[in-house]
Amino acid sequence: MTTLGSRLTYLREKHGWTKTYVAEKLNIKTVSTYANWEYNLRQPDNDMLVKIAELFEVSTDYLLGRTDNPALTPQEKDEAAFQAFANDPELNVFYRELPKSDEEAVRKLRNIWEIIKNEKK
Repeated sequence: MTTLGSRLTYLREKHGWTKTYVAEKLNIKTVSTYANWEYNLRQPDNDMLVKIAELFEVSTDYLLGRTDNPALTPQEKDEAAFQAFANDPELNVFYRELPKSDEEAVRKLRNIWEIIKNEKK
């Protein structure tokens, strides 16, 4: 069975990232904290495990060795995207304010979103 540490090392190296880079992306103050996870000296808590999975775009089940398939299911991808949105302070205001908006404002927002999506195509 592959350990969490070996999977972290594999994923980090696959992306061509340093331990320092990963620690910064995870908002960890010291690189040694992250390094200890790779060396299997310590384990991240559940919240951090979710952040790691989001960073590497894999499931927590993969990180924990419950599956050898690193791919996220469509539902997990949607959930990860939603969590990233909900956790972004600049975007979070929309998440909180949208339910309070009237139908006309929501319709305008949808129209603007459609314009943005079509620009990317």
